[in-house]
Amino acid sequence: MIRIGANPICWSNDDMVEIGGDISLDQCLSEARDIGLEGMEKGNKFPNTAPELKAKLAEYGLVFVSGWYSTFLLERDAEVEFAAGLAELKLRKDAGAEVLVTCECTRTVHGTKSAPLSTRPVMTDAEWAVFLPRMTRFAELVKDFGLQVVYHHHMGTVVQTPEEVDRFMAGTGPAVKLLLDTGHITWAGGDAVRMAKTYAGRIGHVHTKDVRPAIAAKALAEDWSFLDSVLEGVYTVPGDGCIDFAGVFKALPNYSGWVVIEAEQDPEKAHPKTYVTLGYNNLKRFLAEAGLA
Repeated sequence: MIRIGANPICWSNDDMVEIGGDISLDQCLSEARDIGLEGMEKGNKFPNTAPELKAKLAEYGLVFVSGWYSTFLLERDAEVEFAAGLAELKLRKDAGAEVLVTCECTRTVHGTKSAPLSTRPVMTDAEWAVFLPRMTRFAELVKDFGLQVVYHHHMGTVVQTPEEVDRFMAGTGPAVKLLLDTGHITWAGGDAVRMAKTYAGRIGHVHTKDVRPAIAAKALAEDWSFLDSVLEGVYTVPGDGCIDFAGVFKALPNYSGWVVIEAEQDPEKAHPKTYVTLGYNNLKRFLAEAGLA
């Protein structure tokens, strides 16, 4: 079964809380309900206990999808990481999540507006040799706890390029699933359809954002930061950019899980309800074209 949800970053940014800071949680959730979404990922305005989180979403007929969790496995081993995150994991599980959105954030620059993407961390062979088994072990611990790790490749982090995603997938065990983010892999120089075909059996979560290629090219040519690129409109909702979403979904004939609209934009330039409605309607069409309606 496929369910369509959204991340509140479509309304309010988590890395720059002033972006959409004036948009209330109730506005976000009421608009999400009216659009037809079934669930939401977590944002900075959401309650921080599982009962309150579930209750708040239930007010609007929504359920909890999951929430981002930053790992630092280049700095600490899997057991220490798991212990450090136990409260966050418990909140997600108790609130009804089935997956843990995971991203290695050691030395990341994606949340630093002044840091060009060219300064992002790149792992050495020695660091890969440390990181990969630790991520596998962390995912095994999380699975025993009752959640599925879905790894979020992301601009500005140590797993950004298609080659890095390939190395990550080859070097981690079956407890690790991939979060396919169409926008991040496209901007990083990859092909979302190829990524879907290659890892169809290990994709456990899908984030859908589209890319405006002219802005992506300018961001790379002029060495912008991730956040400056977002504010300039590098991302948009599915169907408003260059990505072949019908092709992505056709490459995932057996996918079951969430398809999440996660198109961070400046709400002053891209009215959230208008754009998320556009993305939702396009996703329904793309999924139907792929036989996944």
